[in-house]
Amino acid sequence: LLYFFPFSLFPSDAICNFVICNDSSFRSQPIIFNPDFFVEKLRHEKPEVFTELVVSNITRLIDLPGAELAQLMGEEDPKLPGANSTASGFFRSLMSLKRKEKGVVFGSPLTEEGIAQVSQLIEYLHKNLRAEGLFRVPGNSIRQQILKDALNSGTDIDLDSGEFHSNDVATLLKMFLGELPEPLLTHKHFHAHLKIADLTLFDEKGNKTSTPDKERQIEALQLLFLILPAPNRSLLKLLLDLLYQTAKKQDKNKMSAHNLALMFAPHILWPRNVTANDLQENITKLNNGVTFMIKHSQKLFKAPVYIRECARLHYLGSRAHTSKDDLDLLTSSGSKDLQPLKSQKRSRLDSCNQEETQQRTEEALKELFRHVHNMPDSAKKKKLIRQFNKHPTALTPGSDVPTSPAPRRARSRSFSGLIKRKVLGTPVILERKSRDTTPEPARVSKENVQLLQKCGSPAHVSQTKLKTLEGRKEESCRRMRALLLSKDSSSL
Repeated sequence: LLYFFPFSLFPSDAICNFVICNDSSFRSQPIIFNPDFFVEKLRHEKPEVFTELVVSNITRLIDLPGAELAQLMGEEDPKLPGANSTASGFFRSLMSLKRKEKGVVFGSPLTEEGIAQVSQLIEYLHKNLRAEGLFRVPGNSIRQQILKDALNSGTDIDLDSGEFHSNDVATLLKMFLGELPEPLLTHKHFHAHLKIADLTLFDEKGNKTSTPDKERQIEALQLLFLILPAPNRSLLKLLLDLLYQTAKKQDKNKMSAHNLALMFAPHILWPRNVTANDLQENITKLNNGVTFMIKHSQKLFKAPVYIRECARLHYLGSRAHTSKDDLDLLTSSGSKDLQPLKSQKRSRLDSCNQEETQQRTEEALKELFRHVHNMPDSAKKKKLIRQFNKHPTALTPGSDVPTSPAPRRARSRSFSGLIKRKVLGTPVILERKSRDTTPEPARVSKENVQLLQKCGSPAHVSQTKLKTLEGRKEESCRRMRALLLSKDSSSL
């Protein structure tokens, strides 16, 4: 069993740490693995590289002019609607005075301590989602103030004691979000959310339609949530999950996803110190955007697959791709071989070397065969050609230059020979065979003569040949004596 620990608990050079446990009591427990491990590692260790990777893909989905892109990157202060308007100045100043009363949790910038306190409210509301008009019906103001002071002071609260009503807790949660110095989705992301709401499908002619492009909207929100500050992203995930579960029980609490969006859009998406008049052109977009987030909250906090792959390749080596299109191109045209990169290179080099060697060998054999074919007719040429013909598979050039077979010597069929075979029969044949088996003087070729000249001594001649020569000499001498005796007898 492997236990994976967050890399923030260990040195930055360690990718992950694990403990091998052989205890049988833990074998039934599932192994938890975070698929966004390398994404989170890249975000913490190399935030500039991570931001560039994510923003480059955001701009692929939505059109952000130079000023809005600079605002998203934090290079310029966000230009928000109603910033230069003088209308409703009293209302804006009243809201700003409320936010000046900062406590440890309420009215302060979002911190891990504040999230820990507010998470108690969210946990309690998960148990009480059936209250009708939840988040719409206000609670008791006195009980809310008591609960607010307890959270600011860090006092332990027993929400299950029955002292507080679910409407008190729901209203206090909205109050906490409304008193943050900036909305939960931050001012820098305001224009990007407006552009995401405009993502629609195209018809066959390439014209925009009024039908929202849900897949592109989900992908854009996934990317945008990746570059939120870590506390904002953590609380947003808790909040959207709560609202998603609330909308699932709308048959009891009468609160649909759209009704919940109307309650929370001013607290998590609207810029601070603005009124409904400042946003009258965009209120519908903002409300629909929050409705979409609630309905698809279970998909929005997963990094897109190509971002995971880029982060993994960044740490495990190989070429990192910066967009989904590059990754799709890689997976469609790339090889599916599972061998390591080094073995692939080695096998390619070996195959190249083998092909090169085979090519050189074939060229050398072809050249040799041409040379033999152009030689004058001789016994040596015939012998070499026979060697080529004996190995047709190994000596492939033999097929390139056709060779004519050596003509066979025609067998003589004289008239006298025919009479002898007919009259005498087999004795003649046997006599001929015995005559043919008598040793003949060995034919000494030119090469053998040169070898004898180099050796310079008859000792190098084989014993068989010497005996043959001596026997023939004695036979010739015997014949000469017989011939002389026959001449002497005739003269007498």
